[in-house]
Amino acid sequence: MKTRRFVNPSQPQTLYIATFLLYFNAAFGLLFGNSPLFFFGFLPGLVLTVGMAGSGYGIANEKRWGYLLGVGTAGLSLVPFGAYVISNGLGSLFQLALLMSLVFPVALFVLLVHPMSRQYQRVWFS
Repeated sequence: MKTRRFVNPSQPQTLYIATFLLYFNAAFGLLFGNSPLFFFGFLPGLVLTVGMAGSGYGIANEKRWGYLLGVGTAGLSLVPFGAYVISNGLGSLFQLALLMSLVFPVALFVLLVHPMSRQYQRVWFS
């Protein structure tokens, strides 16, 4: 019998931590509505937030669609920061508030595209 799980401790720690970050980003986006994903508007932000939760579930159950959805939503969560830097100039990269708000989205994206995560999903995900 195949089990369904929300986290998978047998995965490499990069994917394991990325799964938690996907769930946390989705939960904070739904609870507070201040996720960077809501930069695109309410409905696209809601869809992307639900996509993050779904990708966490897909990664925990070793589904390739979950990994691809996670990389996509993590990449899209960086777009508002790029738009802010483009509109305000490169000097805005050194603002402490921007740097602090970039920590989790960048960490999530880096964890998902890390070579260990990519190799594991290439071999084990269906």
